[in-house]
Amino acid sequence: MRPLVCVLAFTLGGCGYHAGPQGSLLPTTIHTIAIPQFRNNTVQYKISSYMSEAVTREFVSRTRYAVVADPAEADATLYGTVVNYFSNATVSDPATGRGTGAQITVQIQIRLVGKDGKVIFQRPNFQFLDRYEIALNPGQYIDESQATLSRLSRDVARSIVSAVLENF
Repeated sequence: MRPLVCVLAFTLGGCGYHAGPQGSLLPTTIHTIAIPQFRNNTVQYKISSYMSEAVTREFVSRTRYAVVADPAEADATLYGTVVNYFSNATVSDPATGRGTGAQITVQIQIRLVGKDGKVIFQRPNFQFLDRYEIALNPGQYIDESQATLSRLSRDVARSIVSAVLENF
């Protein structure tokens, strides 16, 4: 009988440890979120489309919230603005002086606003970086900046959704 009690105590008691967040810290009244097209305050073509589409996909795949197109039908709306976009050479070929590596830096502002107009979450300065290589031979040059933006937008989306859900 005593071994049975010990086994039950260990299996039912547990240690209380769990891995990572176990849900959302958003108000329980939120069931639908609208994610309109992010605003673009930069000259980089389509960057706001990449970002808002990636954030929408991330919310759909990682959360229980329904994503709707119309903010009037949503319990909360996630607004985003791409504030700055920088692209610069980070590595150069000493013989030619040409850039062989580039870095993209994107700064984004995020705001989650409830139906009542109250700001639920805000991050005024999200900054993200990504790098890509540039071919030395001009005949072999392939523009990697769009592929890098696509990859960066997925990283941005993961970070934004995590920050909103965990409220930090």
